[in-house]
Amino acid sequence: MSGRTVGVSAWRAVSRTAYLVGLPLALVALWWLASDRSTSYYWPPLRVVLDSFPGTWFTGRLTHDVVPSLIRLGVGYATASVLGISLGVVLGSSRSLRAAAEPVLEFFRAVPPPVMVPILILLTGIGNTMKVLVIIFGAFWPILLNTVEGVRGVDEVLADTARCYRVRGPARLRYLVLPSAGPQIVTGMHQALSIGIILMVISEMVAASNGLGFAIVQFQRSFAIPEMWGGIILLGALGFGLAMLFQVVQGRALRWYHGVRKAQRGGG
Repeated sequence: MSGRTVGVSAWRAVSRTAYLVGLPLALVALWWLASDRSTSYYWPPLRVVLDSFPGTWFTGRLTHDVVPSLIRLGVGYATASVLGISLGVVLGSSRSLRAAAEPVLEFFRAVPPPVMVPILILLTGIGNTMKVLVIIFGAFWPILLNTVEGVRGVDEVLADTARCYRVRGPARLRYLVLPSAGPQIVTGMHQALSIGIILMVISEMVAASNGLGFAIVQFQRSFAIPEMWGGIILLGALGFGLAMLFQVVQGRALRWYHGVRKAQRGGG
């Protein structure tokens, strides 16, 4: 049975890898074939887009546009994670605080993050601060809400056991609350990463002088259509790469959780 289980796990890993690699390649091949005979100025053949890609992005634009975008995303995402997890632990641990804060949180959660762009421009100007704050505002909510739900869902038996052994303060947070809420916290962080990438681009399309969003809009306005499509491809590739990196980090951080789930399925 153990050998069979290992074989099944290996087959699933190979199938998943083949899917992750094969699907993008299949979509690229389909795009190549569908656009190869295109004469539309706004939908050039993919080979034309790829021919213009190295000269556009592997020169000065890599440091002028791509790196600043990634720095803004990293700062905004990290700040939103720290704030969302910290406040989520506090609210999830206190029913009275959660009830008092719920109306305010529901109000601000309903505000679409792009609406904050003109407001933040008035308050902070058009620099990096505005762009980072937009990312923080959007990425904060899924992390906060998932953390609150994760902390609320801590197993009562484990909580009573920790109480009996007088595990309190930082020790309780480290060994009980965060591990128990970890899967939901990671889920919120995964959602926040996608939102952060979207808001990174949106914030750079308005009153910006660099960044991926700025570059794509500039190409569109100057009718450099192959370069514009190249920017969209680069943005998709960066999003895919960051998602894969997140999966690796998630697998390491929640290795114990996945092990428990596998053991439960095997026992069932």
